[in-house]
Amino acid sequence: MPSKVVITSDEMRRSIARMAHEIVERNKSTENLLLVGMRTRGVPLAKRLAANIATFEKIPVTVGALDFTLYRDDLNQRQPSVKGTDIPGTIDGKAVVLVDDVLFTGRSARAAMDALIDLGRPEVIQLAVLVDRGHRELPIRADYVGKNIPSSKDEDVQVKLAETDGMDEVRVASQE
Repeated sequence: MPSKVVITSDEMRRSIARMAHEIVERNKSTENLLLVGMRTRGVPLAKRLAANIATFEKIPVTVGALDFTLYRDDLNQRQPSVKGTDIPGTIDGKAVVLVDDVLFTGRSARAAMDALIDLGRPEVIQLAVLVDRGHRELPIRADYVGKNIPSSKDEDVQVKLAETDGMDEVRVASQE
């Protein structure tokens, strides 16, 4: 499968730093902020965003992990593997930033929002993604985007993170 690197490790680091600044700027404070990583690669991305925010704001940001598997609309087409949700405290009244690696059809983001709403009533839900590749099937857009990568539906966007894959990069590969 031929592939092309579209985001290098340095570009990823800079994108995450920029997104962290944008999150703080839009929310005006970190006081009510909760970053929630969508399993699997959204969790380490949320932790990296929180680490960046803590570096320049000098205040730690709470990070949680959300497993939205049972909220997916394709459960009948796959064998679910539930990994568990871990959100410290309550989401009530919080500015919750859902974090994921790739935004494609919008179906995972919808499922994650449904899962969040079952946990409480946040003040606002925002979406941060490392890659927005287009091809939405639902009216969902990201509030924070690392990079827009126009792609064909026949291409595969592969995000690799040091925490899960031993390296940082994003590749686009043709499906053969």
